[in-house]
Amino acid sequence: MTKLPEHLAPELFDRLIASGGGELARKMGIEYLELSAEHSVATMPVEGNTQVIGILHGGAHVVLGESLGSISSAIHAGPGRVAVGIEINATHSRSISSGTVTATCIALSLGRTLATHEIVIRDEQGRRLSTVRMTNFLKDQ
Repeated sequence: MTKLPEHLAPELFDRLIASGGGELARKMGIEYLELSAEHSVATMPVEGNTQVIGILHGGAHVVLGESLGSISSAIHAGPGRVAVGIEINATHSRSISSGTVTATCIALSLGRTLATHEIVIRDEQGRRLSTVRMTNFLKDQ
């Protein structure tokens, strides 16, 4: 069960939560544990998301980070508005070849038209695997 903000608008619930975060997030096995504008958490299995040498694909880190940052930004934007990614970067610190990773998203700046989040992805032992920073432009639908 995903922990959600108390007064999440039904429109946002349908678009962000009921959809499972979109087709790509569902294919990658991303599960949302906690979602809010300020702090969100999700997990993703390594299995099925590896590159040819058997480690978690760097792009999978970015997909996890962007999925979490986008939903957090959309929650901040509110009903009738959307979050559109305008910048993302990732630094990979450590590789992983099995298990589950956990991403924790923290808001760095929540403005009227821009939202910036830092997403730290860790292994099951709590070791940092990568850091993703994302900025979204918030606009009317």
